[in-house]
Amino acid sequence: MGHTAAPVLYRPGKIAQLLFNRPKVKNALDAESWRLLAEALDRFERDPGARVLVLSGAGGEFCSGADLSGNINGSSEQVAAKMREIASIIVRLHGMPKPTVAKVDGVAVGVGMSIALGCDLVIASDRARFGAVFSRHGLVPDGGLSWLLPRAVGSHRAKELTLTGRLVDGAEAGRLGLATTVVPAGELDAVTGRWCERVAACSPVVAAETLDLIDRAWTTSFPDALEAEASAQQRAVAALRG
Repeated sequence: MGHTAAPVLYRPGKIAQLLFNRPKVKNALDAESWRLLAEALDRFERDPGARVLVLSGAGGEFCSGADLSGNINGSSEQVAAKMREIASIIVRLHGMPKPTVAKVDGVAVGVGMSIALGCDLVIASDRARFGAVFSRHGLVPDGGLSWLLPRAVGSHRAKELTLTGRLVDGAEAGRLGLATTVVPAGELDAVTGRWCERVAACSPVVAAETLDLIDRAWTTSFPDALEAEASAQQRAVAALRG
């Protein structure tokens, strides 16, 4: 009997790796994928030696979104319930107190795009393609994309991308701010490795405090941000001298 590889693979380390591993369907996420993704996020957060998590996909693709084959006939209530279940995992990824990096080659569409933008950095190859393709299937954006996308590209561009569902290539993704940087496909692994080494050199306390400060910036007043910085700096200095 042949062995079926897990749909999500996790490799621990200082620079931990999470691989979406369903290349035959361009790494579309089924129920087992979501369960293993949640498990991997737990392992990464709890591992004191893990500094950075890199999310990538097998077979030259990042993720083609949710696998709809098992849910296409579900009721609207069942679909909404599944979305709420997935939402907790997306929130966990976005609020991770350690840096996360999406290494995007090939497609990052649907909720795959949501996952990529939910990471702290997005390093894309020049053959990457991003797409908020929900409207093509008669669906609204999910996976937090309605919140993440306007913050990356602005409201008008977010509306254009979600209403048309058009694909954005790597070069345009860089110009729009969907990707932090875009590199030739042959250099994607090396560049990601170099970026991760630099990020991993940041102390865990500084990384967590910095991510929190920046994520809270959207809902914090300027005076409150300054106070939050002072409190965070106190904790950083205590850790430095501790």
